[in-house]
Amino acid sequence: MNLFRVRGIQVAVHASFFLLLGYIAWEGEKAAGLPGALWSATAVCAFFACVVLHELGHSFTAMHFGIRVPRILLMPIGGMAQFDRIPREPRQELLITVAGPLVNFALAGLLWLAVSFPAGWMQVEIPRSVGDLGRQLFVANLVMGIFNFLPAFPMDGGRILRALLAFRLPYLRATWWAATAGKVVAGSCIVLVLLWPADAAWEQRGLRAALFLFIFIAGETEYRMLMRHEREEEHWRRTLARLAATRTDPPVLSP
Repeated sequence: MNLFRVRGIQVAVHASFFLLLGYIAWEGEKAAGLPGALWSATAVCAFFACVVLHELGHSFTAMHFGIRVPRILLMPIGGMAQFDRIPREPRQELLITVAGPLVNFALAGLLWLAVSFPAGWMQVEIPRSVGDLGRQLFVANLVMGIFNFLPAFPMDGGRILRALLAFRLPYLRATWWAATAGKVVAGSCIVLVLLWPADAAWEQRGLRAALFLFIFIAGETEYRMLMRHEREEEHWRRTLARLAATRTDPPVLSP
């Protein structure tokens, strides 16, 4: 479902997002009636507005380097800016990737200045005022910024690691190391969220584990896609080189 356009970028939402919205509203209604449902739904929409700003941070920086960004897609697990190409120059990828979390830290700083933090504010689960919502968004942006710096490829932290490695290594090799580190981090986090905290509901543990399982699979998938792309490019380079050599070889005349 398309929502709006920003500088030519179509911001869209996946249908599964509304399942998340409905679930959170339902949980809010169980805890605090209709006001709880409305405030919970508002909190979800406000959080995903921050996700859009995070992705726009990536997108506007990419556009500065001449990369086209046709769409930003919002899903229950977050957002994804779709680039027409992934930058191969390490400095460009580094700046593009860092821009997203920096937006979250900037938003957290603004919210820190804009709202008050009374005693016990961390115990509020369902917002009941604009102040409650602002405090929750402060925490959400702080966590989003820090979480995205985890070196779990293809998350932002994994891409930052690849960009740093690519200053010294070939791009494909740097991707392999970043993807391998990402699988170690994601696998460790799966074990951690299943075991801790011990009093967490199994539904919450399962959802968190599913998120890191998705990261684990996505990193390996992107590496394999890149490896296939590199092989196809090498095949065509060799094919064109053979064709060029055939055309430029002088004819051999028989005596």
